[in-house]
Parts: sequence; C-alpha cells; structure tokens
Amino acid sequence: MTQKRNNGCCSCLFLKYVLFIFNFLFWISGIVLLAIGIWLVQEKHHYIDLMESGTFPVSTYLLLASGGLIIIVGMIGCCGAAKDIRFLLLLYTLFLLLIFLLEALAGVLAYMYEGAIHEEIKRTLNKTMLENYYFSIEKTKAIDDMQTTFQCCGAGSYQDWRYSRWLHEDTITVNKAPDSCCKSPSYQCASRDHPSNIYHKGCAKKLEDFFRENLFIIGSIGLGLCCLQILGILLACCLMQRIKKTKPRSYL
Repeated sequence: MTQKRNNGCCSCLFLKYVLFIFNFLFWISGIVLLAIGIWLVQEKHHYIDLMESGTFPVSTYLLLASGGLIIIVGMIGCCGAAKDIRFLLLLYTLFLLLIFLLEALAGVLAYMYEGAIHEEIKRTLNKTMLENYYFSIEKTKAIDDMQTTFQCCGAGSYQDWRYSRWLHEDTITVNKAPDSCCKSPSYQCASRDHPSNIYHKGCAKKLEDFFRENLFIIGSIGLGLCCLQILGILLACCLMQRIKKTKPRSYL
C-alpha cells in the first residue's frame, strides 16, 4: 500500500523534484526582480522629486522587497522538501502568499497610477518647476536632468520660465530659462531664447511617457509573477498532504 502511494505523479519523490525545479525558477525570478528593482531605483528615480505622489517609488520598493524575500523563501522551501519538514513547507507557503500579495499590490498600484499620471503632471509639474527651481537643490537637479535628458524646456514650453520665481528674484542673471534648456549647455547660455539655441518644446508629455513606460514594466512584472506564486503554493500544499499520509509523525 505504501509502495503504491509513493508511485506515480503524486508521489513524494515526484513532488519534491517538481518543487526543486520550481524553486530554481523561483530564485531566477527573485534575482530578476532585484535586478529590475535596483535598475529602476538607480536609473529611473531621477524625476520623482517633481511628483507629488509617491506611488512610483513605492511600487519599485515593493518589487525589491519581493525579490529579496524570494531568495530567502526559496531556501526554506528546499529545506522543507528535502527533509520532509511540514512546518517549513507551511512557512514556505505563507511566505509565498505574502510575496504574491506584494507583487499584486505593486502591479495594481502601478496600473492605477499609470491612469492618473496625466492629471498629476498637468496639475503640478509647472508649479513645481516655477516655484522650486534654484530654491530646492533636489528639485533643481531633477529639473536640469529632465530638460537635458528629454531635450525640452519648461512644462508646456520654454515660455513658462518667464513666470518663474527664480527669474523674478534673481536680478543678476541674464538668462530667460535655465542653462539646461540650451542645446549646448554653458554658463548663461539661455540668454537668447531662439530655437537654434534652446529647446522650445515642453517636458510634460515626455515626462508622462517616461513614467507610463516604467509603470507598465512594474505592473506587468508584478501581476505576471503572481501566477508563479500560486503554482508554488499548490505544489507545497500537495507535498505537505503527501508527507502527512506517508509519514504521519513528521510534524517538524
């Protein structure tokens, strides 16, 4: 009877091998999540100081947390399967559920914010740029980086800078826009606002496209990997039941 119970596709040995293969793929997904999360933080967080909402960085940090947990949780699952320890498998299942929730939350937040990004940029970007440029180190750097990278000037157009607090209060500068608006940036190069000298198109649309693309990446990865956690939960539960039947006293 025991021999029969240990044969076939639902045997302990088969389920263990499947769980080991799953954990190998699980670890790869964790490494990928960590790599993408670090890449998003290092390369894509330049402009979050220009936004009111913290949804974009929160979604990124949720992916990072998921990736870190996956590395640890995979080891717990392998130990539980190798030693027939149901407690570790139960712990593994609970952690998989937690990772599932983190990834789902990251994905949902990203997709929800993607729909609201247009209104936020339209409502706040111009005001943030005009009131904070030169007076906030973080925001000034973010604005200069944005204008240089996207080759744009102002929120709607270069003319927005005429109403900036910086130009009104700085009596020394001869600029009509920041130096980062220039096609060849140099000190006070924006004293002439001719199209051959500075960028005339605004940054709002390019910043919106930037956030949309990266939020789509976060949302797709977060929601896509949720399916992987469901498979892991099912495998762990099946293995726990099989161990309970074949080794009733293996509680620990």
